Amino acid sequence: MYPSYTKRRGLLKFFLSAGVASALFAHGLVAGAQTRVTYKSAKTGSSYYQMAVEISQAMKLGSNGKIIVTVEESQGSVQNVMEAANRSGNYVFTTPPSLIALAQSGGAMFKGKENPKFAEIRALFPIPSLTMHFVTRSDAGIKTFADLAGKTMLIGKGSFGAKEAEKYFKLFGLEGKVKLANVELNNAVPALKNGQIDGFATAGSYPAPNVIEAAAATGVHILSLSDEQIKQTKQTRFVIPAGTYAGQKDDVVTTSLPVIAYTTTQMDDETAYQLTRTYWTERAKMAATAPWWGGVTKGMLANIVGKIHPGALRYYKEVGYAVTDANQ
Repeated sequence: MYPSYTKRRGLLKFFLSAGVASALFAHGLVAGAQTRVTYKSAKTGSSYYQMAVEISQAMKLGSNGKIIVTVEESQGSVQNVMEAANRSGNYVFTTPPSLIALAQSGGAMFKGKENPKFAEIRALFPIPSLTMHFVTRSDAGIKTFADLAGKTMLIGKGSFGAKEAEKYFKLFGLEGKVKLANVELNNAVPALKNGQIDGFATAGSYPAPNVIEAAAATGVHILSLSDEQIKQTKQTRFVIPAGTYAGQKDDVVTTSLPVIAYTTTQMDDETAYQLTRTYWTERAKMAATAPWWGGVTKGMLANIVGKIHPGALRYYKEVGYAVTDANQ
């Protein structure tokens, strides 16, 4: 037997209201509803993992608890990009933008691993770049790269910074002329202070903690690259402003590897907008406790490769940040 008209009307109102509530919760519009995001970054203990934790905290505070970011450890940027093809929902990952171009074209390490879902990757915002530092003891008399001949440098092993340093020595005619210390990079500051080495090369988010420590512990000079040398490296030109490190009186011209936070089209526009807005509005607060966030500027949007997510693009248009046509 069918319910009476009054009962049917009441049931209809109940199901409609339940459906509307479900839809609102799905879009994070009901008070107290949370948007959950997975943030794939780097190895535990690295500076980029620490940045991910800081972003997670900033998102929670800046959104009044409406955005909850869970940080996942990663074995590297290639893994982050590869997973983008298989992850659903609000997946955010960090990578140098050059890897996005390679993934979408099937080049280099992505050859034979092509996936049409790589075309669905979208950018959100820049994070601190990997910035090359060539740090020398101030009493070693090293003012240019040519002065490194016959000197002892510590560059570490296997890292991006070590590979870049070796590449630069070769490009600048110093291959075999620089003595490489067989010491781990985490021992660079005491080795410099004790006179065991003349300098060290490191790539890290600027200002780099180990360079801050070295500058405070002993007098240092950070080498600048000429425009021609930067052109030879084929990396992005980067300027470390005077006064960044103790005793640094002049700007240091060096190179950097940009790093961008990406997501995919699986993320809805409102979530991408709120993530991007909260990131930029909280950046200054993050910089107050972690100086590397102070190095992030709106100009770094020019480093993005690929399309910017429509939700993030909405925020950039609202605040008047310049975005290239290629990114839209």
